[in-house]
Amino acid sequence: MARFALTLVRHGETRYNKDKILQGQGIDEPLSATGFRQADAAGMFLSNMKFTHVFSSDLLRAKQTAAAITGKNKFCKDILIKYDARLRERKYGVAEGKPLSDLKAMAKAARQQCPSFTPSGGETLDEVRARAKDFFEFLCQLTLEESQKEVVLDTAGNGLETLEEKSVFPWTNHYNGPEFNSDNDKATKMLDVNILVVSHGAYMRNWIHYFVSELECTLPTTLTKSQLSSVSPNTGVSHFIIKLGNGNIKPEISCVCLNQDVHLVNVDSGNV
Repeated sequence: MARFALTLVRHGETRYNKDKILQGQGIDEPLSATGFRQADAAGMFLSNMKFTHVFSSDLLRAKQTAAAITGKNKFCKDILIKYDARLRERKYGVAEGKPLSDLKAMAKAARQQCPSFTPSGGETLDEVRARAKDFFEFLCQLTLEESQKEVVLDTAGNGLETLEEKSVFPWTNHYNGPEFNSDNDKATKMLDVNILVVSHGAYMRNWIHYFVSELECTLPTTLTKSQLSSVSPNTGVSHFIIKLGNGNIKPEISCVCLNQDVHLVNVDSGNV
């Protein structure tokens, strides 16, 4: 049995986000001043989390957010951020660079709902989910390989840290909701891998839907359907604990929190 933690963070705000203009993959905007403050706030929020691996979309807004978060982290200042195209935002084709209202108009003309509508040259939701599934399976394989390395080192008597010592994971310092019970607290102290991923709103929503619909992820008891279907705010934080069994057994996934944004309370006032 291997276990890992996965923290998903949406990138900080860009001027296109503020103006409700679709960026997708073709518009590679940097963070705005507000976006950098949000990223710094997320970094402070996650500063005590001992990440073992950090992955980011290779689009600029995500790369800048990942750099800000790791720069504020007490344990990860020298960690190598790995950029992966599988973490890119959904491709919106001809709608990229245009207002969200234009996409809604296109969907209405096609007599479709906006979230499931695919503009010409864009990705379908199934294609986005396939990318997310592929990346998640990569993370699962990575965790299994890392857990095996630890077993080999421990058997050889090479002074390997115990799992509890290695996996300092103070999520409870940040989140004390009723669904974060003692069982979850014990689980976070026995991690083989602790992963941070910085990505994009529509992509993350599809990834989480894959967790819930196909992998039967358990959710916080206070979470509403509208919250589950909503796009994360910029630098919103979602956290999951994943247990991996042997063979082809489906992973067990528990969502600790979804689209958490308490770290943004003072961002607009510049107190970050």
